[in-house]
Amino acid sequence: MPVPANVEGAGTVEAPVTWKAAVMLGVVSLAMAYLALFEQRDGETTFRLATANDFFELPEVTVSANAAVGVVTLALIAMTAFAAYLTYRGRQTSLWLVGVFSVVAMIGFLAWAAAGETVPVVGLLAGSITLAVPLVFGALGGVLGERAGVVNIAIDGQLLFGAFAGAMFGTLLASTWGGLVAAMLAGAVVALLLGFFAITYYVQQVIVGVVLNVLIIGVTSFLFSQVMAENPDTLNSPPHFSRITIPLLGDIPLVGPVLFRQTILVYLMYVAVAVVYFALFRTKWGLRVRAVGEHPKAADTVGIKVNRTRYTTLLIAGMVAGAGGATYTLVSVPQFGREMTGGAGYIALAAVIFGRWHPIRATLAALLFGFATNLSGVLSVLGSPVPSQFMLMLPYVVTVVAVAGLVGHSRPPAADGIPYRKG
Repeated sequence: MPVPANVEGAGTVEAPVTWKAAVMLGVVSLAMAYLALFEQRDGETTFRLATANDFFELPEVTVSANAAVGVVTLALIAMTAFAAYLTYRGRQTSLWLVGVFSVVAMIGFLAWAAAGETVPVVGLLAGSITLAVPLVFGALGGVLGERAGVVNIAIDGQLLFGAFAGAMFGTLLASTWGGLVAAMLAGAVVALLLGFFAITYYVQQVIVGVVLNVLIIGVTSFLFSQVMAENPDTLNSPPHFSRITIPLLGDIPLVGPVLFRQTILVYLMYVAVAVVYFALFRTKWGLRVRAVGEHPKAADTVGIKVNRTRYTTLLIAGMVAGAGGATYTLVSVPQFGREMTGGAGYIALAAVIFGRWHPIRATLAALLFGFATNLSGVLSVLGSPVPSQFMLMLPYVVTVVAVAGLVGHSRPPAADGIPYRKG
């Protein structure tokens, strides 16, 4: 029986009911209770929800730090008990419950950490989206590759080479768009190398991906020190994308500054998420991609060119990830630096797993990690009592906790990482 093109669940199975999510919620609840009982902080916390250019200004919200933490603790305990009840009855802890729990817990933590200070909510959220852009593009590249049956460990190399090419060619061409195109092509080059070894010569894909990441670090570091550093004005001073405010939408309080006062790369990210989702689950091409990632022999039997499809998909994935790399040199910092991605490709890969190989879920996971990264910076500025060392490792802690505690037992596409030998 033919499979319709809009089937979204291919490549994943429902996770068996476990206590993992309930236990994780319980741990967070206990941590919040500890803050409420033993680490009380005097003062009030103010949440600033508006900017000067909003259509109308939302009032600031001021709460007592201790009272807020106490109320949040009770709410978290109640939600944890409900999650435990659902698990006891053999039902999964729903994502909406985890989402609400996370938002409430974050409000309580911010109220405690920023006692006596003002939390710029708009800046926190808008900055989170900006920092998440390379993670989202990298995660989309990972989803595409793995849906086609290729483990794309080389995401970090694609991001880094994209950042390098974006800086160099953006400078040479004096064009942000030229730099963006160069970054996408650079990501495709890394993907082509991955495909050459993994698809054509059947080399173990994880090993190839790690080696490519190390290779790109070495190549870009060498070229930076020997070429770019000697000619920074002509090779490492690219123009950068400016923020663009969408008329009317950008004036909506809270939502407008966060979503619609961004750079063109953020808007391209919105489009990329929608296009990847539609292409994978609403087109015949997407059905072929998922077929070669699940049952390549069956796909070959019905006339699908398995390795050609994998190559094509992997090249597209590399271009998408390369666009994310351009964010580092055409938006964040208008120049290239050694290893400037900081291992973001591995966090993007974690977002793919956390998102269960689904483009929208992977995007949400990447946004979560972007939020954790920006939160560490905001809390450092506010003078949070949380040690600075913990602030630096916060994004990675969130990554480990999310993947280990909440991803469940979903599986990747059945042929993920398995080379296809015709006949």
